[in-house]
Amino acid sequence: MYEQTSNGITIRVRAFFLEDQSQPAGNHYVWAYHVTIVNDRPHSVQLLSRHWRITDAQGRVQEVRGAGVVGEQPVIHPGDSFEYTSGTPLATPSGIMVGSYGFVDEDGETFEADIPAFSLDSPHDKAPVN
Repeated sequence: MYEQTSNGITIRVRAFFLEDQSQPAGNHYVWAYHVTIVNDRPHSVQLLSRHWRITDAQGRVQEVRGAGVVGEQPVIHPGDSFEYTSGTPLATPSGIMVGSYGFVDEDGETFEADIPAFSLDSPHDKAPVN
């Protein structure tokens, strides 16, 4: 598991290779990742946006930006957490993801929390680079 705390938000990520959805012969590899977001701040926050930087084993980078996560913009109260699972495909058997979430607090102030870099490795990668 990968974990990082920034701006009073702790983010934990665990990635899983999805063999049943991958087709190595066709250079199609799929991972799921489970994220837990914990509000360590003294007030409620709302997750507004996400930004991902996904890099495959050949150094190709894909940037993903959007509102919320999995169609939600959850309010997370102090000491509470929000969890979700999503996924990503790659054309290589390994890669890395890193990013940030955008939040707003009860006073209307916006801030970001860093998502720790995490490795996407499959059993089809002979020499993981991550």
